[in-house]
Amino acid sequence: MKKIILTTIILLATITNTRAQDTGEDDLGAWYMYFGTNRITDKLSIHSEAQFRFYEVATTFNQLLLRTGLNYHLTENAIATIGYGYINTDGTFADIPNEENSNEHRIFEQFILKNQVGKVKFEHRYRLEQRFISTQTDDFTEHRARYRLQLTYPFNEKWFINVYDEVFINLQEPIFGQNRLYGAIGYTIKSNFSIQFGYLKNHFTGRNFDRLQLGVIYNTDFRKKE
Repeated sequence: MKKIILTTIILLATITNTRAQDTGEDDLGAWYMYFGTNRITDKLSIHSEAQFRFYEVATTFNQLLLRTGLNYHLTENAIATIGYGYINTDGTFADIPNEENSNEHRIFEQFILKNQVGKVKFEHRYRLEQRFISTQTDDFTEHRARYRLQLTYPFNEKWFINVYDEVFINLQEPIFGQNRLYGAIGYTIKSNFSIQFGYLKNHFTGRNFDRLQLGVIYNTDFRKKE
């Protein structure tokens, strides 16, 4: 069994490295993420989010993403959001030519629908984004739509798996933006606090990025207790 596991790890590493070199990336990167839903009333909550993205596992900064939003809970399974994000990107990684550093201010509108079939929890996320981007040479605006289908399956009260696929559609040329395929195993520390460790395949036209992900989800409730 140990030989089989070791062989599988070596094979996956070889495949990942080969694909990365084909697309200009020769290192496995990582995203470190925090997400929070901070309830303030029965109908309103505040979304908080921070992501630190690296071209390599712990070095070579790629991107800082900070995002917040106001959620309106139509029901426990239907949430509408309007929000803002700030994204700072260092695009000057050695193996990616002609990329620039950029700062982005982003407005987004979002709608989430949740349902459950047996033990499997489904989440559909629809998002529109207005992106105001500044580089060293230009300022421009782009618009895009995103759809994410996420499935969560609990093994027990503590352990679960989480998978999703998200497609990005530009509302200008080129139409296809990117596709993200993700799988993770998660552990529930408390009812409002969990962690996930997973793998993301981020596909662009002509490029594929392999990213490890470590996510922390911490939700708070500021409603007055009766």
